Amino acid sequence: MELISTPLHALAHARSGDKGNRLNIALVCRHPALFPVLAAELTADVVAEIFRARAPSRVVRYELPRLSAFNFVLDDVLDGGVNASLGLDGHGKTLSFLLLAASVPVPKAVLDAIAGESPAASPISTRHPQNPGGPR
Repeated sequence: MELISTPLHALAHARSGDKGNRLNIALVCRHPALFPVLAAELTADVVAEIFRARAPSRVVRYELPRLSAFNFVLDDVLDGGVNASLGLDGHGKTLSFLLLAASVPVPKAVLDAIAGESPAASPISTRHPQNPGGPR
């Protein structure tokens, strides 16, 4: 099975938020066929490694298969939270980009199947007039 390293932002979109020293990232697959792929690749341990520099004390992944989505909750990654942090942006509103910058191995057959659907049915395309080279 041929795997293609694909940036996560081409496979899903995300929104993050914070409450105290806890980061919450909702990750939604751009196509339902990607859910099992991302479920296998984006474990809590993998996400903890992506955020290693922020030293999470715990990462929990919640699966929402009917929505083709995940919710990741990371504890102790926000320098104590908005009121305690000396950082310029100690809260988690922008941290989904750190997760979306990761690359994930995706079976070529899955990418080809998604790309073969009509553009209205799938926002992912390996061939697009504005991106003829495929996903980056």
